[in-house]
Amino acid sequence: MQNSEAMAVSAALLAAAGELTRRIHEGVVARGFEGVRPAHGFAFTRLAPDGATVTELAGHLRVTKQAASQLVEELVRRGYVERRPHPADARARLVVLTEAGWACTRAAEEAAADAVAEWADVLGEGGVAELRDRLLRIASGGPIRPVW
Repeated sequence: MQNSEAMAVSAALLAAAGELTRRIHEGVVARGFEGVRPAHGFAFTRLAPDGATVTELAGHLRVTKQAASQLVEELVRRGYVERRPHPADARARLVVLTEAGWACTRAAEEAAADAVAEWADVLGEGGVAELRDRLLRIASGGPIRPVW
């Protein structure tokens, strides 16, 4: 593959990811969740289903523990998460989604489904399934660092 081809593939994937993030964010806001940012959604994916410590969240987001703590504080103030005693470590606190956090997560899932459904108009249902399968083959499956 030529460098120009590699750059074209890279640019297309990044553009698609950026557009998908924008569409999900807009869908979440349209469903009544004002004041949320895409970074919140990336945190929610780590907190669901069983919660996480701030240290684990920092690792997932690939940010400092201080940055993760600030994000958790913001989410606590907004009512999307709460801190609970950690069941296995008395020194740690577990950050878990509240009902509002779960509702926001469901809104993001609905918005993602709406956005991906539009891809079927272009690619067809089989094309979307093939795209998913091929991306899963090359994707690392690791955390995605949000754009702050």
